[in-house]
Amino acid sequence: MLKVGLTGGIACGKSVIRARFASRGAATLDADSVVHDLFRNDDELLRELSRCFGAAILDSDGSVNRKALGAIVFGDPSKRAELESIVHPRVFAAIRGFLRTASTSEALAVVDAALMIETGSYELYDRIVVASCSGELQRERLMARDGLSTEQAESRIAAQMPLEEKRLLADYIIDTSGTLQQTVERSDIVLAALQREATEGGLDA
Repeated sequence: MLKVGLTGGIACGKSVIRARFASRGAATLDADSVVHDLFRNDDELLRELSRCFGAAILDSDGSVNRKALGAIVFGDPSKRAELESIVHPRVFAAIRGFLRTASTSEALAVVDAALMIETGSYELYDRIVVASCSGELQRERLMARDGLSTEQAESRIAAQMPLEEKRLLADYIIDTSGTLQQTVERSDIVLAALQREATEGGLDA
């Protein structure tokens, strides 16, 4: 099985690429969806987050209000590190479980994770795909998507490794600066190359 890590900057189009890969038959996992599920359903995690960051980060249904939590951690590197130390082990466990399951039946498995390179977990994968666009477009997309001010968007972007550094570790780069259709077409080209590697390369799980 060929294990593929899909990463890139926040609001750079990873979700579009992952969805396209999935629609064309690749087994995929979205690490952010894993976090969403944990923030809704992991009672132990919810209690720990509430203790560390205050009950105000929880909505009335007991789930995490990500906007409230983000306002705390993105302005304070020590708080962000504390959050990551709590959440990341659970996410890594879900990723390893997905890869174990996929290895029994899939030729290609793709994990979409924003902080893959920052955490060092990119070493789990045989190939790295980086979604990339200009910094200006990234900021505009993030502001529009999450309703953020310029300062808030720049703070979130600065919390991640610069895209230039991520691109240096990429086996494939997908430029998402154009239209949605162009991103889909570029994704198809990369997926075809990965599928050829998966079927012809003989990589083991």
